Amino acid sequence: MKSVLLNIGFGNVVVANRIVAIVSPVSAPIKRLKEDAREQGKLIDATYGRKTRAIIVTDSNHVVLSAINPETAALRLMGKKSGQDMGESHDEDMDDLELETTEAEE
Repeated sequence: MKSVLLNIGFGNVVVANRIVAIVSPVSAPIKRLKEDAREQGKLIDATYGRKTRAIIVTDSNHVVLSAINPETAALRLMGKKSGQDMGESHDEDMDDLELETTEAEE
């Protein structure tokens, strides 16, 4: 079985088919979602001290904080899934965002 991994920066990856949403962290409901996940022990901070630009929600109710923009992550994810080459990124924070396909054992 092949899994598509979304690189969310700094060598961290998320399994793409487990992602429910990639959202911006600015609204009050998303801030509450982040705090609820922190209280439940389901918050994963993958920002390495940088500003949180995207919050990734998984099907297991884990909330992943990322320093990449949600729009860029979504575009690259959709582009790689459909077989298109999205080309080079001109955003210096997005240069390390790639999708990788690996074989995962069941």
